[in-house]
Amino acid sequence: MAALPRQFGALPWRMTTSLEIFLVTSRETGRWVIPKGWPIKGLTPWAAAAREAMEEAGVIGEIAEAALGAYSYVKFLKDGQGQPCKVRVFPLKVTQQLEDWPEKHQRIAKWFLGDEAASAVQEPGLARLIRKAQGRLG
Repeated sequence: MAALPRQFGALPWRMTTSLEIFLVTSRETGRWVIPKGWPIKGLTPWAAAAREAMEEAGVIGEIAEAALGAYSYVKFLKDGQGQPCKVRVFPLKVTQQLEDWPEKHQRIAKWFLGDEAASAVQEPGLARLIRKAQGRLG
């Protein structure tokens, strides 16, 4: 069986009184997701994830070179076809939130408490990854 196409995602987080996770809505379905995208020529996987976080969520920070893990989901393409994908997820400790960013008017972005973030996302693998991350971040 062929390997699934791979994307790279960032799990933006910060520590206030407790761990908070920053999620954005997808442009197509409006469901809560993490910033993610296809590999970018010339960038490492973690740098590509950091760029997606800036473009999709307007957050900048310290991206880890080690992935938290991966999850699979089905990406629906413009022609309506479903494309199974595997997303490697890198933690991004947010140090700056931009007032304006490329996809600001295409998405909603919001901070969630860790458990709330895990409950807000629809992909079970991403929810498991967020729950696992709660013990490793901060």
